[in-house]
Amino acid sequence: MNATSFHTFSETYKQLIELKIIEYVEELKAPDNLKAAMAYSLKAGGKRIRPLLVLAVLDAFAKDLNAGVPTAAAIEMIHTYSLIHDDLPAMDDDDLRRGKPTNHKVFGEATAILAGDALLTYSFQLIANTEHPDVTPEMKLNLILEIAKAAGAEGMVGGQVADMEGENKQLSLEELQYIHEHKTGKLLMASVLSGAILSGASAEQIHALKQFSYHLGLAFQIRDDILDIEGSEGEIGKPVGSDTGNNKSTYPSLLTLTGAKVRLAEHIKMAHKELAKTQLDTVLLNEITDMIAKRKS
Repeated sequence: MNATSFHTFSETYKQLIELKIIEYVEELKAPDNLKAAMAYSLKAGGKRIRPLLVLAVLDAFAKDLNAGVPTAAAIEMIHTYSLIHDDLPAMDDDDLRRGKPTNHKVFGEATAILAGDALLTYSFQLIANTEHPDVTPEMKLNLILEIAKAAGAEGMVGGQVADMEGENKQLSLEELQYIHEHKTGKLLMASVLSGAILSGASAEQIHALKQFSYHLGLAFQIRDDILDIEGSEGEIGKPVGSDTGNNKSTYPSLLTLTGAKVRLAEHIKMAHKELAKTQLDTVLLNEITDMIAKRKS
């Protein structure tokens, strides 16, 4: 597989996931306003990197990618719920998300909160209801366990709390890494490990993929911090320098911009190294890794 085929993979499966997540919401027997609020944020766009990671791991194992679609959609729903809640007045108090009014600005705070709650809980329902013949009950249980840990107090939610507690403080590099490893990295790792679970990966392969996703998650956030300095507002979707203006600790503020770029390159190198240990066809995963290192938004 080459760069062109990766582009084809990305466009094909990004479109599929975007269709499926709305189809899943439309199937719900729930109030129309709630479904509309859920769909509104799911349609906001984005890179869909988490569902693509699930499917890219399945591709590396030469498995049927359809087996991973419900799980991939579920993880994207969890990511979307977190964005709805992050935007709320009690959290980041944002009016815009990717150039559109945030969920609570359109549907009100109460409905936005409940839309996030509904997306989170529905994600596990989707996994439990997966009907693909390759997906065993044991796989479903392991998927639910892995994703719940990544999304909850030991993962994304815990990272968000640490992030809020770290506002207007000078954090150490260790404290900053904890925040990003949990707030962003854990759900990325769950995406990779979900693909591994669905593929019947060996213990050695799961270990290598876990290490790969650890480095990938930190690289993702370091690149985010670099873009806050070097990116363009049109591409990153927020004012350049907003982290500095909000007195947030970042990798460039702790390591210098040059130091952050060196650290980014180190994590990208380690991610590729861990992928090589799997002895799989990881062309897509290598391409995703390079994309994260060079992304403009």
